[in-house]
Amino acid sequence: MPAPHLVAQHTSVRSVMLKVLAALIPGILVHAWFFGPGIWVSLLVCTLFAYAFEALALAMRNLPLRPFLTDGSVLVTAWLLALSLPTLAPWWLYAVGLLFAVLVAKHLYGGLGQNLFNPAMVGYAALIVSFPAYMTQWPAPVDLAGHTPDLLESIDLVFAGQGAVSPDAYTAATPLDTLRTQVRAGEDVATVMQQPVFGHLGARGQEMVALMYLLGGLLLLAHRVITWHIPLAFLGAVVLTATGLNLLDASRHAGPLFHLVTGGTLLGAFFILTDPVSASATPRGKLIYAGLAGFLTVIIRAFGGYPDGVAFAVLLMNMAVPFIDAHTQPKVFGQAVKAKDES
Repeated sequence: MPAPHLVAQHTSVRSVMLKVLAALIPGILVHAWFFGPGIWVSLLVCTLFAYAFEALALAMRNLPLRPFLTDGSVLVTAWLLALSLPTLAPWWLYAVGLLFAVLVAKHLYGGLGQNLFNPAMVGYAALIVSFPAYMTQWPAPVDLAGHTPDLLESIDLVFAGQGAVSPDAYTAATPLDTLRTQVRAGEDVATVMQQPVFGHLGARGQEMVALMYLLGGLLLLAHRVITWHIPLAFLGAVVLTATGLNLLDASRHAGPLFHLVTGGTLLGAFFILTDPVSASATPRGKLIYAGLAGFLTVIIRAFGGYPDGVAFAVLLMNMAVPFIDAHTQPKVFGQAVKAKDES
């Protein structure tokens, strides 16, 4: 066949979702190493509830189960929500989060490909607004915890409550929460970050997990599952905003490296913001969408009521996507010439 021609791309939803899940595995493995095996319980519980709610929604809509249950999309939602929530939370917390993610954020909008908001972030936002106390009980790093529950203890804690192990023995405030609380109480950033919960660049242990999400994200870029626009714009905006605040007042605002490797920054950059349904679709739109999300993330962390601003930044920018896409459409090839000829 003579040129020009297009090469057929045989890419299915299932193959894309499997690549996303595979790219998450390095971060999950490192998380289990630094924070204990509770993450496996969280992932399993979220997976079960996600499939249960997906099957319920499909049945209520009279849609076939097999094509939608095997495309991997609901599994990605389950894993992203599990990785965004504290491990060893009560089982019902995961259930409520998946109910909002799958039934409300996904199927009430028409199902796969129709949702305006990122489903996992809707579930996260619903939980942190409704149950803030449970959303602060994050696992402490293994080398700092008084006791790290093993796999059987983790199952017992999720399904039967705290039992004989007090949450104080295996949970701790996140570095983002610690920094925000103590800085607002008058402490200096440099002084606060000398505490053991902080690592070399950011959160102890979590900075290594974040680097594994970076590795997974680079794999997605290499396999062309995502493009560079959203990760680069988001991370660039985080760096610029954090640098600006740090230059204005270094005693109250941490530097850019801390914001990059702490919280959900790298998970958000490569796995959450890049959701092909709720993200901007045009090249310029992706840059605007992700850049504003990065700016909002740091602003929420610095001045908002929640320690990590990724979820709310994503949801706010999801609302703006239709407007952004409408005003960043590339020109149709030959359009200007046609208009000139007609005149």
